[in-house]
Amino acid sequence: MTNTQQTDTIDRLVGLSATLNTYSVRHQRDKVVAATQKSEEGLFDPTLPGLTLAERLLVALLACTLTPSVTCAAEYRNRLLALGTDHALIDTVSTGAFNQLTDARLRSILTFTHTLITDPVKADKAALQALPKAGLTTPEVVTLAQLIAFVSYQVRVVAGLKAMKLLEQQA
Repeated sequence: MTNTQQTDTIDRLVGLSATLNTYSVRHQRDKVVAATQKSEEGLFDPTLPGLTLAERLLVALLACTLTPSVTCAAEYRNRLLALGTDHALIDTVSTGAFNQLTDARLRSILTFTHTLITDPVKADKAALQALPKAGLTTPEVVTLAQLIAFVSYQVRVVAGLKAMKLLEQQA
């Protein structure tokens, strides 16, 4: 078993340590733990071409806010603040008022995120075609879809592990 505890976001967000059974259960498949962390690192790599890091973090913030996951939303909000992103922009996105944004590209990205999270059936061909019209390239659209899927997965893993940890502590 490798030690991913120091760098693993999910363990940190849930507050897992090697002394907990929930940690042991999660790390029975350290390969999955490592792959999850590597996926996060890849999607939020500052050098990833296409969508800016701020755009990706704003997508994650909105996805976590809509799901909702207070824990994950706080994580992405803190990352945006550390990046130096404008507080007003962060607040606009975290309150769901992104329709007020004057940046058509970002508004389109966040509209697609909102649609995919809240009503995935409406994230159809027309919703996808709106993205290139707003200036996104095909690789950026793919990255956006992968990012939304990853954050949705991350939120669910965090929620499940928090529930397991709570049950463990109550036992």
